[in-house]
Amino acid sequence: MTASRLEDLAALSCILDDSALCEERTVTQAEIELEQAYLDKAHERLDAMRDAARALSAEVVAEGAGGTFAARVERDIRVELSGRRLSQLNIGDGSVCFGRLDFSDGLRAYVGRIGVSDEDGEQLVVDWRAPVAEPFYRATPADPLGVVRRRHFLFRGRRITGIDDELLDHEPPDGLVLMGEGALLAGLERARSGRMHEIVSTIQREQDAIIRSHLAGALVVQGGPGTGKTAVALHRAAYLLFAHRTRLERDGVLLVGPNPVFLRYIEQVLPSLGEHTVALATPGELYVGSARVRAIEPRRLAILKGDARMASLLARAVRTRERPLKAPLVYRYGRHELKLEPAESGRIVLAAQRRRGTHNSRRIVVERLVARALVRAWREAEARYVRVGRRVGLSDAEVARMAAVMQSELREDEGAHAALERMWPVLTPEELLHDLYGAPALLREAGKGLFDAEELESLQRERASSFGEIPWTEADISLLDEAAQLLGPTRRSLCQEETLPTGARHYGHVVVDEAQGVSAMQWRALSRRCPAGSFTIVGDLGQASGPAPPESWEQALQPMRLRSEMRVEELTVNYRTPSEVMKLATSVLAEAAPRLTPPSSVRESGERPLVERVGLDELVGRAVEVARRERQAVDGGRTAVIAPSELLSDLASLLDAPCVVRDDRLSAAEARRVLDAPVAVYSLDTVRGLEFDSVVLVDPSRLVREHEQGLRSLYVALTRTTGRLSVLHAEPLPPSLERARKDETR
Repeated sequence: MTASRLEDLAALSCILDDSALCEERTVTQAEIELEQAYLDKAHERLDAMRDAARALSAEVVAEGAGGTFAARVERDIRVELSGRRLSQLNIGDGSVCFGRLDFSDGLRAYVGRIGVSDEDGEQLVVDWRAPVAEPFYRATPADPLGVVRRRHFLFRGRRITGIDDELLDHEPPDGLVLMGEGALLAGLERARSGRMHEIVSTIQREQDAIIRSHLAGALVVQGGPGTGKTAVALHRAAYLLFAHRTRLERDGVLLVGPNPVFLRYIEQVLPSLGEHTVALATPGELYVGSARVRAIEPRRLAILKGDARMASLLARAVRTRERPLKAPLVYRYGRHELKLEPAESGRIVLAAQRRRGTHNSRRIVVERLVARALVRAWREAEARYVRVGRRVGLSDAEVARMAAVMQSELREDEGAHAALERMWPVLTPEELLHDLYGAPALLREAGKGLFDAEELESLQRERASSFGEIPWTEADISLLDEAAQLLGPTRRSLCQEETLPTGARHYGHVVVDEAQGVSAMQWRALSRRCPAGSFTIVGDLGQASGPAPPESWEQALQPMRLRSEMRVEELTVNYRTPSEVMKLATSVLAEAAPRLTPPSSVRESGERPLVERVGLDELVGRAVEVARRERQAVDGGRTAVIAPSELLSDLASLLDAPCVVRDDRLSAAEARRVLDAPVAVYSLDTVRGLEFDSVVLVDPSRLVREHEQGLRSLYVALTRTTGRLSVLHAEPLPPSLERARKDETR
């Protein structure tokens, strides 16, 4: 029974003159009022801390832009620090504090999203990441860690509406008041708002151990649906920033999610914990060059482009552009006509290939070797002109100076420049990939022995009339990133050096969510973002798709070539999906991935899933009817309709709801519109990582047929709900789902 419900019953009992319940209500209300007064004081101090940070910022800005260089640098640092402090203090409209610890030695600690001190520096609220707050998540009756009572506050805004206590000591002190029924379940019962909320007040012991795990190496968190793995990853990012502030604020933290909808879904969590410095991106946004995703391609082609073999193909594609001349280079220098024969140009290319460095950085080597070869030809021609058989007497220094001058002049000569571009062209990643897709001969040469003829043919694409019209896809982006690593920056001419962005920014730590959907080429791109190898990788192998889902995380992460330790932790408790729904989902998983163990649900919704067969002509109409009913049933919550691709537009039109067919093309504004809608229509592959109060699943058998790993995708769809599930089908259900339905109705 919640505290608010207890108060309602107490009020009724007072009317009936039930003195015992009235006394309980009085005690409860008194405790709430005492705690509210303390929290009000903490919020007053938080407001004062914000005001002080704003005043400091305004004072620095008022100083103006003058002064010495050192003074300007100092002022810029103060502006940055005050701005950062303001960001840390901006935690939104929720309460700064969510719980309290009472220790056996009489000490007390209020635990919150950030630390708050009074005017004398005494701690009013301790940051949840501080060591003193650790027992809030780790203490158990078997191992209380010195804690007598752990108290959770329930809120509406900043007002306490209830208190939930846990007694951790078998011999509590006299006069200890206990109340409440469970903050975790209370949090799970609230309606979805279209955004993920922080779980800082309800983090469980197994989750906390992962959150506070050390920074070094790659931490992999395997967790089935509803285990809170995304929330754990976000809270781990916040914890690491707290514990390693100096290093990570300098180097940065990157969080990578599968699509824009997912990023918009989680974007409020870290700011609510006082962290505003984490960069969020999808795999398609990692490349820093000029290319942007402009097109959608068939899923099979995207999978092919994500294959690890593409790394070898690109390396070969670069190598094939390093080649000898077909005809001699004829270069007029003074009174002589000099020649560079194809055989000599081949020796120059081989010499440059033996050097270390990126392709473009070695162009200067080729230019230097060509210039030296032409100087040798000039000396021989000059010797013949002066006296046959006599060498021109130039010192080594004079030869070097002459070669340098000639090297500079070669860049300005049209014929010589064309020869250099033939031997060793300066390439951007976009040029390399565009040329490769548009030239079957180049593709065949680069892909020989790696891909079959059908695969190479599928990679071909007509050349665009301009670079701005190239239909880049999300899968192309990781290939461009790989090409950038191979090519390096460009240098277009001696007169005008133009360095294009080809490198990746390095981060101190990278968090990758929904990692089971990351391709091999995307893993390679991610590994370049953190050379130190500090990763938090969360996902569920049971939700992996593609032609050959990995059987282990070691297999999945092989493309990263991790040089540091990798450790795998598993979350086993499903806090989100009701057990009534998990019975259906577990049957599907048993067929899709029999080696995997589904998480155990901790709650029941009291709502048995609706499974209903309807006629094909009635399917869309019935789905609309059920979706409207569900919208009313979850008043204020969110409903998702997941349907086969050919039904999406009709459903969206009849429901007047946003429709997500390919979430990788949505803008941030469009993604927010989808998440804010009380009802939205989704294709099967666009609901990864999301959760809803109710899910309406339309014709599962057709959904399964649309995907290579259809049963795994169906498992994902079934586990998106936190409460209600409706399954409508015109075709017979997949056998595993049909068996589960029959078992449920017995």
